[in-house]
Amino acid sequence: MFEDLVEQIETRFAELSAQMTDAAVISDRERYAEVGRAYRQLEPAAKLAAEWRLARDDAAGAEELLSEDGQDAELRELLRGSRERAEELEEQLRAAMVERDPNDDKNVIVEIQPGAGGDEASLWAGDLYRMLTKYAESKGFATELMSAGEGKYTLAIKGDGAYSVMKYEGGTHRVQRVPETESQGRVHTSTATVAVLPEAEEVEVQIDPGDLQIDVYRSTGPGGQSVNTTDSAVRITHKPSGIVVSMQDEKSQLQNRERALRVLRARIYERALAEQQAELAADRRMQVGTGDRAEKVRTYNYGERRVTDHRIKLTTHNLDQVLEGQLDELTAALQADERRRRLEAQAAA
Repeated sequence: MFEDLVEQIETRFAELSAQMTDAAVISDRERYAEVGRAYRQLEPAAKLAAEWRLARDDAAGAEELLSEDGQDAELRELLRGSRERAEELEEQLRAAMVERDPNDDKNVIVEIQPGAGGDEASLWAGDLYRMLTKYAESKGFATELMSAGEGKYTLAIKGDGAYSVMKYEGGTHRVQRVPETESQGRVHTSTATVAVLPEAEEVEVQIDPGDLQIDVYRSTGPGGQSVNTTDSAVRITHKPSGIVVSMQDEKSQLQNRERALRVLRARIYERALAEQQAELAADRRMQVGTGDRAEKVRTYNYGERRVTDHRIKLTTHNLDQVLEGQLDELTAALQADERRRRLEAQAAA
């Protein structure tokens, strides 16, 4: 019975609401973070459940009054509209209760690197950095450039639901255009890779200081007075995994160290997720989650002003708007595709 699902949602949401104000929970940092995430994830479904209750009550009231006066056209219209609204809300609630990506509410760290194409690939990586920054800011997220150099960019994006929006940008982005340095007008194909990492909290990824090799050295390249004069740059190697993160953009060694640790935690967390997803895919014979971010996800063709997302076979001809960060159409289509796949996986489980 659908009533049972609504009652479960209402009961669980009331429990979480009470825990959010419980002093014992508040004093436990890890527990409070866990409850907060569960509360935010269930809140949309709880709102839909409340609307469903209201629609059902309106329908029941109209039906009762019609039993006394069956000729009232306004009541008949209220009954019809309330029943239709209740049915719509049932579909929305079923979709809302499909298992979500547990990282959807997290902040993200985005790493952009040039791929094939030499200098043109580095220019393309810069274009992607600007595109993704503008898109994130248009969604109300805060952006922080953590590192930039040699065509590589590391960007932090903060805000509720940042990962749920930005995760679809992970993968290889291919551009087809005539480089400014091409005198004969030949079209070149270049690529850049985008890694979208959910930013892990300290309570989620515990790093043993003994597993870290921390090297400091002098920054190189353009910068302020501290460049090439102080050992402010930091390189951290996580010995168990072999992951290496370097930061040098800040004048302070402490700031560079903190940024490097944030990126390191995100990479370790993503690796653990990838291993978990591989096991899940082996069991289900399908991948439900972030997917393989190394595959080609999108092509940008300047000559035809065309953007094609290969994952959902969607093509638009609004290249200029997309490069200005107007990605809502693509994101909405990708989100709908993910919901469909999750519904299918849940039905098959």
